[in-house]
Amino acid sequence: MTKELSTKYNPQAIEAGKYEEWLERGVFKPSEDPEAEPYSIVIPPPNVTGKLHLGHAWDVTLQDMIIRQKRMQGFDTLWLPGMDHAGIATQAKVEEKLRGQGLSRYDLGREKFLEQTWAWKEEYAGHIRQQWAKMGISVDYSRERFTLDEGLSEAVKKVFVTLYEKDLLYRGEYIINWDPAAKTSLSDIEVIHKDVEGAFYHMKYPLADGSGYLEVATTRPETLLGDTAVAVHPDDERYQALIGKKVILPLVNREIPVIADEYVEQDFGTGVVKITPAHDPNDFEVGNRHDLPRINVMNDDATMNELAGKYQGMDRFAARKAVVADLDAAGLLIKIEQHLHSVGHSERTGVVVEPRLSTQWFVRMGPLAEQAIAAQKAQGENTVNFYPPRFNDAYIRWMENIHDWVVSRQLWWGHQIPAWYHNETGEVYVGMEAPADSQNWTQDPDVLDTWFSSALWPFSTMGWPDEESADFKRYFPNNTLVTGYDILTFWVSRMMFQSLEFTGRRPFQNVLIHGLIRDAEGRKMSKSLGNGVDPMDIIEQYGVDSLRWFLANGSAPGQDVRFSTDKMDAAWNFINKIWNASRYVLMNVGDLTLDNLSIGQDLTLADRWILARLQTTIADVTRLFERFEFGEAGRILYSFIWDDYCDWYIEMTKEQLQDKEAANTTTKSILVFVLDQFLRLLHPIMPFVTEEIWQQIGGQDKSIVVADYPRIMEAYQDSQVEAQMAQLMELIRAVRTIRNEMNTPLSKPVDLFIKVQDVAGQALLEANQAYIKRFCNPAQLLISQAPEHPEEVVTQVLNFAEILMPLKGLIKLEDELARLEGEQAKLEKEVARIDGKLSNEKFVSRAPEQVVAEERNKRQGYLSQLETVKERIQQVKDLM
Repeated sequence: MTKELSTKYNPQAIEAGKYEEWLERGVFKPSEDPEAEPYSIVIPPPNVTGKLHLGHAWDVTLQDMIIRQKRMQGFDTLWLPGMDHAGIATQAKVEEKLRGQGLSRYDLGREKFLEQTWAWKEEYAGHIRQQWAKMGISVDYSRERFTLDEGLSEAVKKVFVTLYEKDLLYRGEYIINWDPAAKTSLSDIEVIHKDVEGAFYHMKYPLADGSGYLEVATTRPETLLGDTAVAVHPDDERYQALIGKKVILPLVNREIPVIADEYVEQDFGTGVVKITPAHDPNDFEVGNRHDLPRINVMNDDATMNELAGKYQGMDRFAARKAVVADLDAAGLLIKIEQHLHSVGHSERTGVVVEPRLSTQWFVRMGPLAEQAIAAQKAQGENTVNFYPPRFNDAYIRWMENIHDWVVSRQLWWGHQIPAWYHNETGEVYVGMEAPADSQNWTQDPDVLDTWFSSALWPFSTMGWPDEESADFKRYFPNNTLVTGYDILTFWVSRMMFQSLEFTGRRPFQNVLIHGLIRDAEGRKMSKSLGNGVDPMDIIEQYGVDSLRWFLANGSAPGQDVRFSTDKMDAAWNFINKIWNASRYVLMNVGDLTLDNLSIGQDLTLADRWILARLQTTIADVTRLFERFEFGEAGRILYSFIWDDYCDWYIEMTKEQLQDKEAANTTTKSILVFVLDQFLRLLHPIMPFVTEEIWQQIGGQDKSIVVADYPRIMEAYQDSQVEAQMAQLMELIRAVRTIRNEMNTPLSKPVDLFIKVQDVAGQALLEANQAYIKRFCNPAQLLISQAPEHPEEVVTQVLNFAEILMPLKGLIKLEDELARLEGEQAKLEKEVARIDGKLSNEKFVSRAPEQVVAEERNKRQGYLSQLETVKERIQQVKDLM
């Protein structure tokens, strides 16, 4: 065994090979102890559309921290990995690749296209696994799942069929969000609304009897080709006489009725609205109430179809320009008003979404939402705990306002809908398998929304619908889900209502919501801004432990975090501090290892203090991990390791360690013991460097991955010792501050008088004066309730003692006088400069009032400083 760390912290060398060793040893697999309490997490499955970004790195780091700690605490842990087929997103990527080869999916046909997509999946799944390995995530790969694997396909079919049988799933013709680029329907939450410059086009709809016209305004004039009515409010006195009459549809010359409907706002615009039931969701509802025909004038790629007449074949936006030009030429265009309005865009392709009449499959959300809301409000065993809690309110608000969920997608990549249509009768059959006489039936060519399968992820990955599955019985419901707030409605909400419906239980106990990673200026990372950061580049430069430390300590739950290289530098410096301290300890403890530590009873104050501080740190970090407050836990760990252990305790033990004749086994044992304990506390955050150091202090026989997590040792808890040491440290800091202010280096001995308030304080300081001498370097040290001291002293009053240091001993009077006189000259010059400004009438009269006030405030500040300097000059002269 070699007990030596390299002279320099080199993350690449430390991390090399460790992940493979962990996998080989099987330390990430669940426990074989049937008595151990289970704890499970399922990974939010990344899409197989590309490589992982910094947000993914944050997400898996938080999960890994949780599962590593629970594993060390003795839980039977399962962290299940997997990936999402990401229907529309993946198909778009593969189609883009094919276009580069001059091909389309139709050239290949469905079967060959799916072969290409599976090959894409395998390639990018490999990339993702490599990145997971780089991040050090401790998942059980033997249980890896994919949302299109055989088991999940069975679960998806079971859910679809069951919903259909319960009348919670239906097929109908409705206005849906249509993506003309992907040629598929979208759910409401797959539509991103952006403010864009648009226009209101005011048009004349002539009355059929030739008595005038109605003025109608629209933002989409190309849809007038599908108008089947114009509507007014039934109480609008302006149009009472026109209700039931006809107008001539401009350019089309078709008569359409004037109807009355309360949907129309009397006070908005002219109070007359065109009704296009096939191209607007509100118009669709109006059309249903008035039994209006539905005329769809667009193809699925948003070009105009044969019902658009002369505009057939035009793109929708080209048709808009042509329609407006023709209206103008016909004298039917009244005016165009420019205005900013919100327009829906496809989340996946970025194109403007088209409201479109379409026959789709829908999940009836009313009963499912009611059940989900009731579970949250009951605060019972099926209530999911959100961290932070405010996201529970966001969840309930969304569920209370939810619409039926359109789940069919006009794609090839995904779960093909288990519905068949009879070739002759059109009868619909929904089932787990095709009908017996399958040759007479045609399966629905559409696939299900990606979120339909990922909504089942917490239980389908555990073996459901086989409720006797060992994993389902032991690890479901999951304990914790970690995810970003951006998919609360997309994914989290759907998992919750689907789990309640199909298992009768919540999918997970806790949901930890994190924010987004932004750049140093607070901007969202994006390709367009060029401010994205590849986590693999960061790991190459700083090591994965530095990245994980930054991600763990970035923010509180639910908050965004800003990435910067300064923060990465700070993370690297912290690990380097740990490395150097560990190296120092190993070089000074001889043959001591974790197996032969000996902490006796004869402990110094410093010994008892560091052991007590360790217990407090263990308690605080454990408590904060339970509440997922990792940033605060990291702050406490940082303070304990950097300040308490490195800067104080190691320094306090140096004299004992340097005394070669004294076999100070206790001090050495405490150094190793505390190092061991904080390495275990740190391990969930920094797995690689902690494993490397831990192996060197005697952990060779097993991995720190499965070492016991620190527990509080009551024998070492001592709040009184912590308070006493805090007083001693406060005194030492105060003395050093005085030296610093007086420009007196620590290497120069100076007299130190300490006036204590009582006998107890005197006993404490006298018993530990070795520390005062080491850290304060006094020429003479006197501790008393009434110490004799020179008249001219610098004093610092603490709550338990008063520090007195002779001024004459602190400084060389001639040098100090010269320095102070130089400072006096600078301050007098500044005062004169400001006086010159303020005596200038032009400046005072023309400059903003705030600027003038700032100059006056500066002058007052300089005068106050000048007065202090003059007093110090006189004090120094009196001593000379």
